[in-house]
Amino acid sequence: MVTATTTPHRIGVNDVLRLVLELFAFVTLGVWGFVSFVFPLNIVIGLGAPILAILLWALFRSPRAVFSVDVYGKSLVELLVVAATTLAWLDLSQPVVGIVYALVAVVSGVIAGRKELAR
Repeated sequence: MVTATTTPHRIGVNDVLRLVLELFAFVTLGVWGFVSFVFPLNIVIGLGAPILAILLWALFRSPRAVFSVDVYGKSLVELLVVAATTLAWLDLSQPVVGIVYALVAVVSGVIAGRKELAR
């Protein structure tokens, strides 16, 4: 019987922060869609924007992504979601929230990217 030994992945503070940032992005895109547009377009965008972001994340960025891309491709997808979330906050007339979110997400992404490149 052959068993594979793998080292367990430790979940750190940055991993938890990245999960919170990801969930915040999805909720933000939904709220933005429902608030910024008139009926019936608000239903379409309010549901469609977070679904599109979740789909992109699941296909390319998640730990069990459907498509295997290098760290730069993953970073591009992550930056698209972060940029969309930041622009949504700016459109909602909340620039402080958008800028703080962008700064925290970019710093967290750089830390995670450097960690991933070091492997």
